Amino acid sequence: MFTVEKKQNISGLRIRQVRLQRGLDQVELAAALNVDYWVKLEQSDISEIERQVRCVKDYELNAISEVLDINPVWLLRGDK
Repeated sequence: MFTVEKKQNISGLRIRQVRLQRGLDQVELAAALNVDYWVKLEQSDISEIERQVRCVKDYELNAISEVLDINPVWLLRGDK
């Protein structure tokens, strides 16, 4: 018997894509979230979000979109 991995968010892959386009590593993104928006995420949290293992809270998604300078709706829906 095999198990199907349940995805915990739909924005993780887009967050990773934009983070890499902006030239940030996960540690830098976590630091910017903490300094600029008081959102405490560790590098491991960013990794889990990007791998769709961890859910993203609405305030985290908003802060991530601000740091990455991207529309939060795009993070949720893509080009639809």
